[in-house]
Amino acid sequence: MTVTNMILDVRNIKKVYTTRFGGHQVQALSNVTFSVEQGEFIAIMGESGSGKTTLLNILAALDKPTSGEVFLDGNALTGISEKEISAFRRNNLGFVFQDFNLLDNFTVKDNILLPLVLSGKTYDEMVPILKPVLNKLGIEDITEKYPYEISGGQKQRTAIARAIITNPKLLLADEPTGALDSKATNSLLKLFRKINEDGQTILMVTHSIKAASHASRVLFLRDGAIFHQIYRGESTNEELYQKISDTLTILATGGIFNA
Repeated sequence: MTVTNMILDVRNIKKVYTTRFGGHQVQALSNVTFSVEQGEFIAIMGESGSGKTTLLNILAALDKPTSGEVFLDGNALTGISEKEISAFRRNNLGFVFQDFNLLDNFTVKDNILLPLVLSGKTYDEMVPILKPVLNKLGIEDITEKYPYEISGGQKQRTAIARAIITNPKLLLADEPTGALDSKATNSLLKLFRKINEDGQTILMVTHSIKAASHASRVLFLRDGAIFHQIYRGESTNEELYQKISDTLTILATGGIFNA
């Protein structure tokens, strides 16, 4: 895929939390800087407590950094007012979660269409947008079912359909394979690659080496800072898997990457 321009620019992000009692400060992120090009598929990895969730929340405009800036398509997230933030997220970001976050009293179709409804689209406007998304996700035959009537893999496909229905600038995924069995995981990862190859920029937080081995680049966090990154280059999934595994071993043992 041809990379055309920068879509996400993260500059010197620092996040410090102050505990409610005693005023003790905890630094969750320390001078995190990286950029994401249009069309990249980025995986973010690191041990629990490394800052992955904090970083994802800041990128999703759910939290604000203590210092530093985040730019999405040239727009500073810190400059968006609280009044406008929900509309900004809805119009620019797509979200895929480990636990799907579907509404059980909505059909699959209604769950998928919800972002368009909230954006004020009419039903006639939504129909031509919905059909190609259903085809891409392979869920045309379950649109009238409810989440409790379908499998975990189908739930995650529904969640992805909901996330991409607005054609977001950036798709954020938080442990998207965490609640799936191996067969559904394989299917989902192939789907992510296809969506990415169609031009969707993806940033995925994951503990899964297998999931990360489908990305075009892997960022590793340690103690709130970027420790290392790996580019796919010409590597196969199997080769990238091994590189990721080796790096995580260094992370876990507190080593230093010298390559």
